[in-house]
Amino acid sequence: MDDINVKSVRYPEAVDHKFEKIALKLGRTKRQVFIQMVDYFYKSKKDPADLNDELLKNSLMKNHQQYIGFIRTQEDMLLIPIKTEMDRVSESQGEIIQRFNTEVLEHNVKVLNNQTAHSKAFGELGRVLDIILKAMQIKENLKRQFVLILDGYIRSREAFGMMTSGREKEELVAATKEQVRLL
Repeated sequence: MDDINVKSVRYPEAVDHKFEKIALKLGRTKRQVFIQMVDYFYKSKKDPADLNDELLKNSLMKNHQQYIGFIRTQEDMLLIPIKTEMDRVSESQGEIIQRFNTEVLEHNVKVLNNQTAHSKAFGELGRVLDIILKAMQIKENLKRQFVLILDGYIRSREAFGMMTSGREKEELVAATKEQVRLL
């Protein structure tokens, strides 16, 4: 069997030191790292001397331009019309709210004025009802007192007999009239 490891590469000690650090960091042997580096550069067709990696930059720029183009298309097709509609809706909502507030405020002022007028009217009505109630109570008291006077007159009249003098009868009538007049 032939040994496939027949080639060797010479490089300075400073490079070997860096190479060893890379291998340790990746947890592989220097031989594995070297084989993987060769495969990487072979498959990606990148130039190891090009530290800026122009192929990667070009690829990223191409993708970036595609994304920007897509975003601009979406902006023109969707975002600008949506923003325009939302601005229009916002304006109309503002107008509706302003009109609503104006109407509601006017209505509330009218309602408050009506309530004030109604409360005054109800207050006046309550005062009149109190006066009527007092008048009715006075009237009822007068009726009760009159009935008492009338009952007293009737009892006194019935107590008179045939022999009662006219003067006593006149005194009874005068006393009853005076009691009614004092009501």
